[in-house]
Amino acid sequence: MNASIPTRPDPPGPAPGRFPDLRLLWSFLHPHRRTVLLGLVLALVGSALELATPMVTKLLLDNLSADADLRTPILLLLGLLVVGGALGMWHWVLLGTLAERVVLDARGSLVRRYFRASLVPLTRRSTGELVTRVTSDTVLLREAASTGVVNLINSGALLIGTLVMMAVLDLPLLGVTAAAVAVVTVLFLLLMPAIARAQERAQEALGRMGGLLDGSLRAIRTVKAARAEQRIIERIGEDAEESARHGISSVRHEAAAWTIAGTGIQLAIIAILGVGALRITTGGIEVSTLVAFLLYAFTLLNPVSELSQSVTSLQAGVAAARRIRETEALAPEPGAEPAGGLAEPGPGGPAEGAPDRALLELRGVTARYAPGAAPALRGVDLAVPARGHTAIVGPSGAGKTTVLSLLLRFLEPEEGRLYLDGVPYSGLTPGEVRRRFAYVEQDTPVLPGTIRENLLFGRPDAGEEEIRRVLAEVRLTGKIDALEEGLDTPLGSDSLSGGQRQRIALARALLHAPDVLLLDEATAQIDAITEAAVTRSVRRHADRAAVVTIAHRLSTVIRADRIVVLEDGRVRAQGTHTELLRSDDLYRDLVAALHIAEEENAPAPG
Repeated sequence: MNASIPTRPDPPGPAPGRFPDLRLLWSFLHPHRRTVLLGLVLALVGSALELATPMVTKLLLDNLSADADLRTPILLLLGLLVVGGALGMWHWVLLGTLAERVVLDARGSLVRRYFRASLVPLTRRSTGELVTRVTSDTVLLREAASTGVVNLINSGALLIGTLVMMAVLDLPLLGVTAAAVAVVTVLFLLLMPAIARAQERAQEALGRMGGLLDGSLRAIRTVKAARAEQRIIERIGEDAEESARHGISSVRHEAAAWTIAGTGIQLAIIAILGVGALRITTGGIEVSTLVAFLLYAFTLLNPVSELSQSVTSLQAGVAAARRIRETEALAPEPGAEPAGGLAEPGPGGPAEGAPDRALLELRGVTARYAPGAAPALRGVDLAVPARGHTAIVGPSGAGKTTVLSLLLRFLEPEEGRLYLDGVPYSGLTPGEVRRRFAYVEQDTPVLPGTIRENLLFGRPDAGEEEIRRVLAEVRLTGKIDALEEGLDTPLGSDSLSGGQRQRIALARALLHAPDVLLLDEATAQIDAITEAAVTRSVRRHADRAAVVTIAHRLSTVIRADRIVVLEDGRVRAQGTHTELLRSDDLYRDLVAALHIAEEENAPAPG
């Protein structure tokens, strides 16, 4: 098992500024700008209806004191209620739908980026962190990118509209209200940066916790074998506690902000009552004016509360949007247009041609995994014929897996060029290159789904007879037939042994019938009898196509047509097993280290 436990990443960068970067959120909303505009119009119309209600109430009270007809103001109030309710429902559904669309777009964009990103930068991030971006961060984005932006504008308009209507009613009472609102606003803005910092740090800690949990569960056998359960629990607990600590800090600041907002408005209402009563006794205003003014004061609670909630939501949403955009910035794989016609092999096998022609070539290739890192390969020249078995051996770190990564375009060369059927890799898309390959990884992961779906992953149109043939070649027919659901048995991470997973992966590759079969230690976990059967199957494939094998068990490659010995990123020697035993000290050392005696070697191919 190669799963590793991720290390703790660097601490988060500088905290965000005082105000949210609405341009970042707008980048998610721009495709839905018409819906956003309609939602804003509905919100503003609803606010206008809300502003009209106190004035109609004043009209009702004035008519009551004047003994006039009350039907008109009552009908107006009922009309405002019905229209406002209908618009409110429409607005709610519209923005709720918009929120789900924004989340869907963000998740789709992230998933597409993950699977189209270059492999090296993608694998530098833990899978837990990547999953958190798709799940948790998009939920934070949901409210901010939909209701947050609309409510921010609408609440501001409602706040201004309310103050204007108060000014129409009575300027002295407006002065009392404006003073309270100003104090609340200043105190509220002072708390905003602390809320933003706490929320972003809580989310960063959550991402670290997800990465550590994911890696630890993948390596659960290693964890248990090392009796490290408690240490892992404590490390995950540290990140969980840090997330909770920052979350609690955010809650406290939010509670303070909301308390200040609510208390400030309540104090303003008490002041309005006192000053208003004084104004009534001196004849400055009528009772109906004070009632209408108080209704506006109560209305003022809504925009102030919504403004505080919107700014808080926007702070969290901007932090999430920033992390989403950073992840979306993963470098994509090169997608050059094809230059020249490269024939696609049919399902029956690779195209015909001279068996000794060079199907794959590396010319002067130097490659490294990161700028400034030591080269993994240095000036390698290598040719792989269209048919036959080429084995690559060497000590750990010699560059064996790097060769496969270059062939599959998981890694791009720093210097030199690669060719496929004489066409430079630079003139082909990654998909055009990989169409000619089948790859069996050392870790041989199984994919979510059934055994059949795993087998058909590389060639969905394969028939039942072909599936049975490859299962027989890897000696899995009896095992599959013994299962109650047969090929339709769901596979989990523990449904098969390591050796059975390797055979499933090899069967999947053989079913693909590729031009080039790449095997990275593909028989490490199977028994000797099964290995012999698999070796025969690989040999049959090598008689009509190219097989490239990486192995630390030299017993799996001694029958290869050619063996390439790598050392320190360079090609040290090439030849058959017998030739290399005579001519290369390193190869002899590798053989001796694995206790393979020369007299036990199998005869040459053919």
